[in-house]
Amino acid sequence: MTTRILPAVGDPDAARSVTTLLSQLPDAEPAAPVGDSTQLIDTLARLAGEAIEELPEVVLVHERIGPVPALELIREVSLRFPAVGVVLITADASPGLFAASMDAGARGLATLPLSYEELANRVQAAALWSTGVRRHLGTGGDVFTGPGGTVVTVTGAKGGVGATVTAVQLALAAQASGYTAALVDLDLQTGDIAAYLDVQFRRSVVDLAAITDISPRVLSDAVFSHDTGLALLLAPGEGERGEEVSDRAARQIVSALRSRYEVVVIDCGSQMNGANAAAIEMADTAVLVTTPDVVAVRGAKRIVRMWDRLQIRKAEETVTLVNRFNRNTEIQPPLIQRITGTRMSGTAVPANFKELQGVVDSGRMHELDPRSTVKQALWALAGELGLVKPAQGAEPRGGGMRGDRGSIGGRRRRGGTTSGGGRK
Repeated sequence: MTTRILPAVGDPDAARSVTTLLSQLPDAEPAAPVGDSTQLIDTLARLAGEAIEELPEVVLVHERIGPVPALELIREVSLRFPAVGVVLITADASPGLFAASMDAGARGLATLPLSYEELANRVQAAALWSTGVRRHLGTGGDVFTGPGGTVVTVTGAKGGVGATVTAVQLALAAQASGYTAALVDLDLQTGDIAAYLDVQFRRSVVDLAAITDISPRVLSDAVFSHDTGLALLLAPGEGERGEEVSDRAARQIVSALRSRYEVVVIDCGSQMNGANAAAIEMADTAVLVTTPDVVAVRGAKRIVRMWDRLQIRKAEETVTLVNRFNRNTEIQPPLIQRITGTRMSGTAVPANFKELQGVVDSGRMHELDPRSTVKQALWALAGELGLVKPAQGAEPRGGGMRGDRGSIGGRRRRGGTTSGGGRK
């Protein structure tokens, strides 16, 4: 049986060394090495989207792969592509690292410098395991193996610009169109999604923070099923508990959600922390909400620059939405685009708070009148972002915007344009 092997090695010299050894293995079919974690996830997602049989049996992860640490990358591959056997290549053969790699989901560990015999044994063991898993999946095992759902984050340029309203309506639009949708509140200290949808639920995102292996049952226990069909993962009632949600926990939580739902919308609030920064980095689309005034636009520019400095997201990979738009204001979308360097959405939300006041005060945001100009604009934005099912025979969702960034920090999207006219 031919064993397909995909090496993930960032260093060119190490990649050549690994490729040379792999070419000597019997019945091995090594692919060209991928240079970073983003490229690995993108490649696996593309293959899984075609068929599970197209996935390589073995993935080799070098300890110096980046930008995401090797163990986090292994955990992500194991969660999203359980039919792939992962082997870690490392110079550290300590019992501690061995245990950590096994906990992350690796099927073996090969020590540097690589030897032919050890590499052959690890590859063979991982390939046999992968074959067994695929045989099990072929009998109807309910294991997710696809590229994952669409993740959209919504961030406010400052407090009060309408990020939560935007997130709620995007999720409602996706659910109404027929997608399974989850709405997550990662505004950990001041999250209001529960109030906007009149929900009282004792579970929150904090309950998942300390769990290293989020199974479907664990996830369902933490998620509230709303009357609209939305799955809600809420912010903690005690804001100080938000500190318990680390960036690593956020990555695992978002990964688990995107493996169970077709659309995941995350309200990141306006205050940055490790958790929502990780979510923004992982997202397929990051929406930045601003109002057309000097203070808010200045805040949007500050956030975009901070994301770029921290390598969370580039400006051109961010979609800016103008809320409370008025054609008579001096600050118009083209000016905001020049100031922030982001791409503007093709939709602007009109200034009409009177439409919202009743449903906001009553906590019935999901009952906003369909004739509302605010709702119509936000649902049009959902269509622009590819969060609603297209009519039969229409272009696939996203109109070219959909790209699998992976859920472990890929920061480069390759190709695709939007009606905003920018690169995605």
